[in-house]
Amino acid sequence: MAAAKRGLLHHPSQAPGSAASELQRSAEQQQPAGGEAFRPNDPVAAAQAAAEYSGLKLHSKQRHTSSKKKLLSEEKLRRLKDQHNKRGIIYISRLPPHMKPGKLRQLLSAYGEIGRIYCTPEDQGARKQRKKKGGNSGKNFIEGWVEFEDKAIAKQVAAALNGQQVGGKHRSAHHFDLWCMKYLPKFKWDHLTEEIAYERAVREQRLAHELTAAKRERDFYLSRVDKAKALAAMEQRRQAKHQQHQGG
Repeated sequence: MAAAKRGLLHHPSQAPGSAASELQRSAEQQQPAGGEAFRPNDPVAAAQAAAEYSGLKLHSKQRHTSSKKKLLSEEKLRRLKDQHNKRGIIYISRLPPHMKPGKLRQLLSAYGEIGRIYCTPEDQGARKQRKKKGGNSGKNFIEGWVEFEDKAIAKQVAAALNGQQVGGKHRSAHHFDLWCMKYLPKFKWDHLTEEIAYERAVREQRLAHELTAAKRERDFYLSRVDKAKALAAMEQRRQAKHQQHQGG
């Protein structure tokens, strides 16, 4: 009997404060009238109750972990936003001939950390004309935007270099060219990408309009050709009939 009592005391369903005992008490309190009675000494039922309770605790822990990750992502987003607001952009209205984006980055990196660079390529028609006249066949760029990681440095660089010689080695093709740059306050890279997308959309719309106009002119020309052929055939038939009447 004592062994049986000791066995009951060490049973998971009877241990004080255990998960199974807590679920048993709650089940006994919430048991509907006329329903099946909860068996406190049933080891199978106790094991199921303990598993359900452990699952509830695990689910609660997962929710807590996911909320902690969400807070970390918001903190990272705030840091990225601060970095974005700290950046500054310089606009270069004229790039020296044959200066590529890589060379531009090399020259300006000496003054501060540089992020993104965008250079507008020259018109394809101008490049073809230059090649036809025997000029340089390389790709040129006409203007550019340079993003500095610190807008204070970008402002200082634009004020110091504007109107000054590019410098560098005397053999360099850009040594005697002058910088034409300006700091753009409250201008961000998103504005530039929006402008590029807008210009691309306008260019595509203009091209579509030109193609539509060319197709309209072609259709009009073909219709006039068909009409001229029909009139010529009618005239031939008229002449043939006239000759038949004269011969008869």
